[in-house]
Order: sequence, then structure tokens, then C-alpha cells
Amino acid sequence: MAVLERVTAFRRGTSFRFAAFILLVPGIGLVIGFLNVPGQWYAGLNKPPFNPPDWVFAPVWTILFLMIAVAGFRTFESKPRGAAMTLWLVQMALNFAWSPIFFSLHRIELAFAVIIALSGVILAFVSVQWRSDRVSAALFIPYAVWVGFATLLNGALFLLN
Repeated sequence: MAVLERVTAFRRGTSFRFAAFILLVPGIGLVIGFLNVPGQWYAGLNKPPFNPPDWVFAPVWTILFLMIAVAGFRTFESKPRGAAMTLWLVQMALNFAWSPIFFSLHRIELAFAVIIALSGVILAFVSVQWRSDRVSAALFIPYAVWVGFATLLNGALFLLN
């Protein structure tokens, strides 16, 4: 009976941690989005021709945040104090810092530096995880592509404004 109780407790703990990642990562992203809306300042910026319509960002980020959460959960379950988890945490901090810097502080150049760093950390995560957890690494590939595009967009906004 003690073994069954341990297995049940382990599964409950794992389920709780999974739910925490799935709820917190997109949830924090959503709160940051609500607190740092583009507004009139962003509407008045000169934009490059490849600037997507505003409605694209919310669904893309929702999907990406869910993928980031799953990769974070898998990484945490595998090695919570490893290099990959450190990279995951750093990319989250950079990701969550970008919107307030760009939309609230109106610091396009500082946001550009942050997103370049974010791109590097995402690629480092993929590289580290590719050896040990290809699923987590693969979950970050669409994220890397989107942030690469966002880096190009941020850079263009910096040059145009």
C-alpha cells in the first residue's frame, strides 16, 4: 500500500506542476499584455511593410506560451537545477521584460537589445535540450522563428523611428 500511495502522490505532484506551468506561463504573459498595451504611441510609429496586423499577436503568443510552458515543465521534471532550466528561466525573464520596455517605456532601442539577447538564449536552450530532450527543443523552434521575426520587426521600428 505504501508504494501505491507514493505513486499516487508523485502523480498528483507532477499533475500540479504541469498545471502550474500551463496556467502561469500564458497567464503571466496575458497580464503583461494587458498592462502594456500598444496604444496611441505604437499606432503613431512608422512601421515596415511586413508589420503584421495587431490581431495576429494574441493568438500566436497564446500558442507559443503553451509550447514554452510544456518545454519548461519537461525541463523542470528532468533536471530542475540544470543549465537548460536556467536558460528557460532567463528566456522567460527576457520575454516578460520586453513588452514593458517597448510599449510602456517606449524604449525601442533597449527593447531591441533585450530581444537580441532573448533570441540568443532561446537558441542556447534549443542547443542544450537537443541532446537530452528533443521534444522540449522542438517546442522552442517555432518560438525561435517568431522571436527572430519579432527581432527583425523591432530593429525595423528602431530604424524607422
